[in-house]
Amino acid sequence: MVKAKTQFVCSECGYTSGKWSGKCPSCNEWNTLVEEVVQAAPAGKGKVICAPARIVTFDKIPLESEKRFSTGIGEFDRVLGGGVVPGGVCLAGGEPGIGKSTLFLQVAKLLCAYGNVLYVSGEESPAQIKMRAQRLGVADHIYLMAETEVGSILAGVEELKPKFLILDSIQTLYDANLSSAPGSVAQVRGCASRITQAAKRMGIATFIIGHVTKEGAIAGPRVLEHLVDTVLYFEGERTSNLRILRAVKNRFGSTDEIGVFEMRDMGMMEVKNPTMLFEGDFADDLSGVSIFAATQGTRPMLLEIQALCAHTQLNIPRRLCSGLDNNRLYMICAVLEKKIGLKLYNEDIFVNVAGGIKVKEYAADMAMAMSIVSSLRNLPIPRDTAFIGEIGLSGEIRHVSQLSRRVNECAKMGVRRVFVPKYSIEAGMDRNIKVEGVGTLSDVLARAF
Repeated sequence: MVKAKTQFVCSECGYTSGKWSGKCPSCNEWNTLVEEVVQAAPAGKGKVICAPARIVTFDKIPLESEKRFSTGIGEFDRVLGGGVVPGGVCLAGGEPGIGKSTLFLQVAKLLCAYGNVLYVSGEESPAQIKMRAQRLGVADHIYLMAETEVGSILAGVEELKPKFLILDSIQTLYDANLSSAPGSVAQVRGCASRITQAAKRMGIATFIIGHVTKEGAIAGPRVLEHLVDTVLYFEGERTSNLRILRAVKNRFGSTDEIGVFEMRDMGMMEVKNPTMLFEGDFADDLSGVSIFAATQGTRPMLLEIQALCAHTQLNIPRRLCSGLDNNRLYMICAVLEKKIGLKLYNEDIFVNVAGGIKVKEYAADMAMAMSIVSSLRNLPIPRDTAFIGEIGLSGEIRHVSQLSRRVNECAKMGVRRVFVPKYSIEAGMDRNIKVEGVGTLSDVLARAF
């Protein structure tokens, strides 16, 4: 077999070279030369004449079936948008040991009810995978392939024609036509492109597992996320059993949904009501603690915002935030000093979201501010009180989305009083809870304690 000719192309300026070098001679950027296969013209032939592509209008295109395959794992289906789409390609990333292989082995077990499932592993031997499968109670009729060469994998897929394909992981695969090492930019891009094309052509629902870098992004070129239909991130702390599955790209559903799992001896178990897990274990009122009703997609949940103010002798006090935007903490501290008159210039302030979940919405501003004030004054906030609202630079409480759903979740979980923006009170809110509308941060402080 004649080896395909390759060339190296700069991803920044397009400069082409016959050999690799660390620095591009054209734009002087480092590590931008990527290996590509050169498609040579057939021997004895000159210019290749291509037939024009077929052009159609929208009304001539038949609608594809919207049927989805439910895995039976509610949290997993929620993140995907309702189930597995035939022919869809999903990329899942996470830190080593977070439970990616365990989760997708459980998914493979449940998808066997719809058709053949092929599990391709480039990291573990068949015996190692079988040991995990026995522990998880996975059926023996899942097809397994331990291979890293993408050509051999696709040949096996053509022969078996499975309905579902799981690849673990994309960084261990390599294309024999490329001379670069497995895991390089060229190999990851080339292998992912060939797998995606085959999955679309044969209508195979494919899951690709990937590694992440130390910054938390999926290892490999950014084009890897553009090739696939869905990108999932599996998050969690090593010291906690909780795992969060989050979608950052989804062509078939929302990217606001999250799935909550708990790692146990029998594998990943879904947590259908995560509110109790994300709240603290203390029933008594404590200073520096407030309750906030967050929304993750269509799911409302109560979170506990904790704050600690400690006197410091440093010229520049520390402002540290875990689970919330650190820049938002700086802004709230400035509003508290300017509009309320609190002296925070000699206080270290630490803010944390209990349970390790990350909150990216500004609706947590009021709860964060109340936790800081509670800790500074050592005044506890009643546990049956919640806060929902964004804080503006002038100290006003601004409107937030899905307010009725948040308030109704508070009522369901036993909260008796909730503070919301003054002009956002809606008719659909639960009548068994006291809803207090506030216009400014001063109004909240006067009525909360």
